[in-house]
Amino acid sequence: MSPKATPGDASAMSRIGNLDVKVEVVVIPVSDVERAKRFYESLGWRLDETPPGIVQFTPHGSACSVQFGSQLTSATPGSATAYLVVSDIEAARDALLAAGVEVGGVFHVSPDGPVDGPDPERRSYVSRATFRDPDGNTWLVQEITTRLPGRIEGGVASYTSDTDLASALRRAAAAHGEHEKRTGTTDDNWPDWYATYMVSEQSGAKPPE
Repeated sequence: MSPKATPGDASAMSRIGNLDVKVEVVVIPVSDVERAKRFYESLGWRLDETPPGIVQFTPHGSACSVQFGSQLTSATPGSATAYLVVSDIEAARDALLAAGVEVGGVFHVSPDGPVDGPDPERRSYVSRATFRDPDGNTWLVQEITTRLPGRIEGGVASYTSDTDLASALRRAAAAHGEHEKRTGTTDDNWPDWYATYMVSEQSGAKPPE
């Protein structure tokens, strides 16, 4: 048996800091399982196979799933709040509206509070919209295209869906076009430039110039 670590033990902190831990499932409280199931099906989320008594959905492109069931949590139905990340807040809102979901208007955060409309500079983490499930659980949709430094380890880009990858490629293409304008030359080595740019978006590193 390993000795019990003491608070502040540097060796123990190093071990736990290097332990790979991934968020797998978020449990949300609902009052009517079948009603909630119909709602999340309407979002186009994948219904996963689970043991009896558990309903699990996974959003397209997500590594984390959502679970609910009559015996999973004692929390009050409607009390949950969680974030969804998208690369284009306006396109995401349009898709939700088309699916019949009541979504609030796009807004962006400012020092003076929420302001209607997307962030004029389309900065990551700033533009948002919200919707609720039938129980009132709140989903806050947030636009993120470039991660803050240190949020992605190892400088490795990862895309969990074809649409996410396509959006990243379009952003890289637009940025590369500006790069060629600045340099005044055609860049034949654009694949490497794209790759560096796309990794920098996710890792928060400085993008290529």
